[in-house]
Amino acid sequence: MIGEYLRVTPSELDRAVRDPEWALELAELVMDAQEDDAPTAADARHFSTYKTWNLLGFLLRRFGFPVDVVHGEEQFAEDEDWGYGPPRFLSVERVRAAALELERVSYDDLLRGVEVGELAEAKVYPMGWEQRGELEWARDYYGRLAVFFRAAAAGGDAVIVWLD
Repeated sequence: MIGEYLRVTPSELDRAVRDPEWALELAELVMDAQEDDAPTAADARHFSTYKTWNLLGFLLRRFGFPVDVVHGEEQFAEDEDWGYGPPRFLSVERVRAAALELERVSYDDLLRGVEVGELAEAKVYPMGWEQRGELEWARDYYGRLAVFFRAAAAGGDAVIVWLD
């Protein structure tokens, strides 16, 4: 299971909500186009948190992060399955709010007071949490996620989120 993100303009988001099949095609086109280029998180339209999505979600919820950047907040395409269920999105306003918070909250803030046993108890994917050092796995992804959201906010974009 991999956390996936797609930056879209407000008009693209409107079309995606009306035509989810078009949105999936757009996501696939963008992903294919970026496959060879490997743009930075600031320049990318597609971004992935790989398998760290559940760890990041756990840490952000535990911290009380005000925007669900891992799963998105508004569902659309309820009858579509983009891998592990339907996609969701964050509006332009929620992307801006997320970008500000991601800038303010460091990965160290998220880790403060976390015990590895909490992750095992919560069954955080991909399981196998045994040593505190394993929590470092998502540090780089969190930093790049913040850059991706900052760029989306600066561009006035919304973000579609899904698990694949």
